[in-house]
Amino acid sequence: MGLEIERKFLVTSEAWRVGTPTLFVQGYLSRDVQNTVRVRVAGQQAMLTVKGKTKGISRAEYEYTIPLVDAQEMLKLCDGPLIEKNRWLLKAGQLTWEIDEFLGLNAGLVIAEIELEHEAQTFSLPDWVGKEVSDDSRYFNSNLSKTPFSAWEI
Repeated sequence: MGLEIERKFLVTSEAWRVGTPTLFVQGYLSRDVQNTVRVRVAGQQAMLTVKGKTKGISRAEYEYTIPLVDAQEMLKLCDGPLIEKNRWLLKAGQLTWEIDEFLGLNAGLVIAEIELEHEAQTFSLPDWVGKEVSDDSRYFNSNLSKTPFSAWEI
């Protein structure tokens, strides 16, 4: 079984802006409490992903490469606004941080994610990492497409 173990954090500075980002456009063909089905275009690559219900910071995840033209057509079938974001990859020690700068209706939101091998894995936080939001479902991409960051009352 595929398993994703992920922690999410807000960022506190611009120090993570290193290198060139990849534009991601993604949408949801299905999303509910039990699972989501996502289609994503990342640069010139496309994926279809099925994710199970989150338990702690873990959930089942199955991801498959699909033809780009199919993904572009599937994005038209998605429920709710598409998620658009620039993603940077930043190596820190043995792990790679994924920093997502959201665009469109989620502009102003920047989240740093790190995927772990097990839930108890320890790691160091870079200086630009702030508050952890792993357990706040508002920050799940599937929820950001339903209730964008721009609509939040903060």
